[in-house]
Amino acid sequence: MEYVDFGKTGHKVSRLGMGCMRLPSYEKDGKTIFDEEKGIALIQRAIELGVNYFDTAPFYCDRMSEVILGKALQGGRREKILLSTKCPMESGTGDDYQKNLEGSLKQLGTSHIDFYHFWGISLKTFVEKVAVKGGALERAQKLKEEGLIKHISFSFHDRDAKEKEGDNLKEILKKGEGILETVLVQYNLMDRVKEEGIALAHQMGLGTVIMGPVGGGRLGAPSKAIMDMLPGKVASTAELALRFVLANQNVNIALSGVSTIEQLEENVRVTSNTSALSQEELQRIDAMMEENKRLAELYCTGCNYCMPCPANINIPAIFGMMNNHRVYGLTQHAEREYNSIGKNPWMKFENASVCTDCGACETKCPQSIPIREQLKETHSTLAK
Repeated sequence: MEYVDFGKTGHKVSRLGMGCMRLPSYEKDGKTIFDEEKGIALIQRAIELGVNYFDTAPFYCDRMSEVILGKALQGGRREKILLSTKCPMESGTGDDYQKNLEGSLKQLGTSHIDFYHFWGISLKTFVEKVAVKGGALERAQKLKEEGLIKHISFSFHDRDAKEKEGDNLKEILKKGEGILETVLVQYNLMDRVKEEGIALAHQMGLGTVIMGPVGGGRLGAPSKAIMDMLPGKVASTAELALRFVLANQNVNIALSGVSTIEQLEENVRVTSNTSALSQEELQRIDAMMEENKRLAELYCTGCNYCMPCPANINIPAIFGMMNNHRVYGLTQHAEREYNSIGKNPWMKFENASVCTDCGACETKCPQSIPIREQLKETHSTLAK
């Protein structure tokens, strides 16, 4: 396992971190049950393989992730690793922040959290809740002085202004300069909007952690189109995706959620035993991704001018799923995603089958896309 300096925190971290959001589970009586015994074994195997950064949160795995991780760290293992968890920012008050911290300390069975995150904040949340007088940022600094938190961190999901994600990330970094010490953001082969923000964080001395290096599983599915970017040089789409993230010199840790020891060992193999991508290989990937983006935009640029749909169809999102199949060859993921519409709490819209053929979307599309026809094609292709 390779280790690097984690910003200016003074810690050396493994290039691969373990995300504890997808711990082993099974179905019983229609409910998902998280398997403590297998989860503990998985975490302990990661420690044996040299992983020293573990990330969790209070609500992961039906509120069992912190509990299972805490049990796995007993027997002297806690001292061998760096522990990251998160604070929900519903209120942003100092009292709620401390209450959440105390809950996580109890669940994890530990005396301190190494990296405690303002969880999933936007620029708006940071300005209006976190960094206000008497708010969570002030309390975090106090609790750090007391030793309950070692480093003040944040994870970033700016849903308030998606088109400005990269800029908003940079604004938080500037406003929190000298206080914020590490950042956790999504970044992968198909989502590079935060690349400049990650570079700024690294330049400012923050530790940088990447979630979703394989696109939340999207790039875990086999894709000939993506593997052909480096023909004969990678064993899987997931390997290329992980190596792409780690080739970015501004990235310290690629955080990967795993459910099996086989997945864990494969990730360790990729991060430990393969050479870094060359500049020539990265340029080839860039060129092919630009071409794929151009092809995808022939079908939809995601401008959102067609929205809202009277039938509550998220047209750009659904066309994005179709492009994952049609352009990138990520068919398994596209089918899985499409068939979870209306069932997944993040996708509270209808699938293409409810289109009423009103045509309102087509009158607003600047590319004159035959949207109704393509919605029918998408449903026919992806619905199971």
